[in-house]
Amino acid sequence: MPYSVGVIIISDRAFSGERRDDCLDVFKKSLDDRFTLSESVIVNDNPEMIADALKNFISKKYNLVFTSGGTGCSERDNTPDVTSGIIDKPTPGVDEAIRLFSKTKSPYAVYSRAVSGITDKSFIINLPGSPKAVKEILAFLLETIEHPLKLIANQIEDCRKELNK
Repeated sequence: MPYSVGVIIISDRAFSGERRDDCLDVFKKSLDDRFTLSESVIVNDNPEMIADALKNFISKKYNLVFTSGGTGCSERDNTPDVTSGIIDKPTPGVDEAIRLFSKTKSPYAVYSRAVSGITDKSFIINLPGSPKAVKEILAFLLETIEHPLKLIANQIEDCRKELNK
């Protein structure tokens, strides 16, 4: 059974219609048959809108929730702050690995404030708002993402056995 995925695009310009968002197309092309893109939404950088979208997707029990945008250092970049207030179990290793990987692609990756973590049965991961960065990071993450998704869903009894398959 495919993992359900929700994607939240966070962009003032895309929300207002001033600019087309190209990240959603990247998600659609990058997610293979192990995943179903169940729902996507575009919200602005307002913290309440971001929180409402995250809570909505968590309530629908999507296995994986990606956000795209609002992870930088500007005054309107609120995604990591809102996400941090919602997640129950942070996964800082994921955040560090994404920044380390992304630094090989762009020197600006070190300024990302993106976070990730688990709430209920949903794994939430903040990604940048750049289509190029989303494509690169998804290729990096999707290689190993099934393992934590299985753990979150209580589908693994013994990690050693699972990892040695």
